[in-house]
Amino acid sequence: MLLSYQECLKKYGTDYKIKKCLQEGELYVKEKGIYSDKRYVPELEIISKKYPNAIITLNSAFYYYGLTDTIPDFYYVATPKNTRKISDERVKQFYENSKAFDMGKTKMNYDGVDIVIYDKERLLVELIRNKRKFSFDFYKEIIASYRRIVHELDMTLVAEYAYELPKSNTVMETLRLEVL
Repeated sequence: MLLSYQECLKKYGTDYKIKKCLQEGELYVKEKGIYSDKRYVPELEIISKKYPNAIITLNSAFYYYGLTDTIPDFYYVATPKNTRKISDERVKQFYENSKAFDMGKTKMNYDGVDIVIYDKERLLVELIRNKRKFSFDFYKEIIASYRRIVHELDMTLVAEYAYELPKSNTVMETLRLEVL
């Protein structure tokens, strides 16, 4: 289990007891301010703990949903526009309009790690909105994956997201031509 420094203080009482647990091997420092009672913790779990208000999106989300087998170079996360910049080299941050930020937000368990991620419907809209940010081959791979699962998607929800987010006409036209 991962704990922040504040959570460690609540659990162990004092800084001295935390340091004692660290020396005895009952507690491990994973990163500055992040502690664990296990020696090994997946990096995804550390990222989720370190940035609790971020939502996993784009390349990372496509990979976790199995829409691509390309392992992303970074953890792609969305945060509200008014959030400070994440200076972690492992993370690519995308700022999202605060009204649209929570649309499609869901929880998922990936390899034993609970993560906050956008649903497949929101990701389809994000894929089309950000089409130019992807290589042609990667974009086509994801679109092909969506074609295979189109019967599983809630198309009403896709349309709702498309109209709430920028580029709605482009998104709807691309959906009609490339996915449906």
